[in-house]
Amino acid sequence: MDNLLSIVTFIPALAAAILAIFLRGEDAAAQRNAKYSALIATGITFLVSLFILAEFDPSNTGFQYVEEREWLLGLKYKMGVDGISVLFVMLTTFMMPLVIWASWGVQTRVKEYMIAFLLLETLMLGVFMALDLVLFYLFFEAGLIPMFLIIGIWGGKNRIYASFKFFLYTFLGSVLMLVAMVAMYADAGTTDIPTLMNHTFASDSFSVLGIHIVGGMQTILFLAFFASFAVKMPMWPVHTWLPDAHVQAPTAGSVVLAAILLKMGGYGFLRFSLPMFPVGADVLTPLVFWMSAIAIVYTSLVALVQEDMKKLIAYSSVAHMGYVTMGIFAANQQGIDGAIFQMISHGFISGALFLCVGVIYDRMHTREIDAYGGLVNKMPAYALIFMFFTMANVGLPGTSGFVGEFLTLMGVFQVNTWVAAFATSGVILSAAYALWLYRRVVLGDLIKESLKSITDMTGREKAIFAPLVFMTLLLGVYPALVTDIIGPSVEALVHNYELALADGHSATQVAASH
Repeated sequence: MDNLLSIVTFIPALAAAILAIFLRGEDAAAQRNAKYSALIATGITFLVSLFILAEFDPSNTGFQYVEEREWLLGLKYKMGVDGISVLFVMLTTFMMPLVIWASWGVQTRVKEYMIAFLLLETLMLGVFMALDLVLFYLFFEAGLIPMFLIIGIWGGKNRIYASFKFFLYTFLGSVLMLVAMVAMYADAGTTDIPTLMNHTFASDSFSVLGIHIVGGMQTILFLAFFASFAVKMPMWPVHTWLPDAHVQAPTAGSVVLAAILLKMGGYGFLRFSLPMFPVGADVLTPLVFWMSAIAIVYTSLVALVQEDMKKLIAYSSVAHMGYVTMGIFAANQQGIDGAIFQMISHGFISGALFLCVGVIYDRMHTREIDAYGGLVNKMPAYALIFMFFTMANVGLPGTSGFVGEFLTLMGVFQVNTWVAAFATSGVILSAAYALWLYRRVVLGDLIKESLKSITDMTGREKAIFAPLVFMTLLLGVYPALVTDIIGPSVEALVHNYELALADGHSATQVAASH
């Protein structure tokens, strides 16, 4: 099917435009129409996106479904997917109907709320499909706007502070990336991403203001992109916007943030940092390793002392993203396979954990851990589902959480034993904070008067969790579903990275001998 990627990308935006133009009023009927319209639009987007997966050929390591046409001012509109990006597209289209369905309780400005999420879906899909630097940057940055509004309008008490902090952190990181993109265009004469992946940027070392820069231009370009993607992941120590954003965002906003938006940083490393700046990546790999390892241990310890459920899960997200960055920069098959698997798996698990918090927040209007206890007595179905995703988050074998962590640690162990050993302690710490949270909220006697009338999950809530439980179990038992699709593309990425690294180092040695 021609233009399949554009159709998938812009169905939600079209639905948002229809809602904006034709839907009027704030009465119950208008609110219901807005919710159903958004649910149908995201559902259709998911169904159409299945055609991408159905016809996708994993053995072809190039870009597939490529669409290319001239755009404004000589710029190109170019879209395509490969084995690395296709599953992020599927994750986005899979999660969005569940996110909309979980927003059924929204009462204020329902039409605008649904429009914001529909536009956000289009912009997130665009990031994973764009094959032009300018197009990628536009999608990447524009995605900040709906999320900024979602937190700032429908968030908690400190929503304005959290939304501005989120926007400024992520925007400032991306300014450096924009400067680097201009430099890349000046050097390569093109903004075409596949062409730039095969372009060799200068890696001759030089000195600036007495500072010797190993890897030369590649290292500088790598750092500029790293500034943007590290904030987006987010990596320690630029992670402080995430707990605030999660705590203040509405439940659906937290789910999108954890399940999809954080993955853009990891995707950026795989699409730009490793293939385009291999020498720069190699020079700074030790730094990334230790930043990631510190993130895993430090944020796990911080999670242990949290009193707000959302904050605890937010810090848990930062720790799990630490495994992802380690796996990516191990730059071997297991490491990168594990990193991608971890991102997909984390999308289901962390999204579900934030939905678990949303279920009891809707009933009690508090996220304080101390406000709960003994919920198993009144909410057995909730206790079971929360237990399942707590164990998946810890990395219990048989769940998708185990596969990602195990593969990344295997990949890192081959490169740096000390970092792998240090990071493995995070597995123990994650069990500590996750089980501690579960024990305090769910287990024990129901002694608080305010909880005596709490009701168990509704049919709608159970139906939202069902596909997430299914995918977490399926990928845990049958990880080949993911690894078979990403494997050949990752193998090609690693092979090209090693070749480019060898060429870069030999060129540097020749330059030094002269």
